[in-house]
Amino acid sequence: MFGFLRSSPVKKKKKLYDRKLEEAMLAQRKGDIRSYAMLTAQAEEMWREIESLEKQQAD
Repeated sequence: MFGFLRSSPVKKKKKLYDRKLEEAMLAQRKGDIRSYAMLTAQAEEMWREIESLEKQQAD
């Protein structure tokens, strides 16, 4: 009945993904390329998880 009030796990992961990309951008601006590369790799892994969750929800 109140399923629309529940937050979606995909939506939460997308917010975390956006934060991770922002952290990576700030690291790049500071000139910390190693942190930028690490954060970007983590963000890419998060994106793969998001895609798999969306695919599961579509099925």
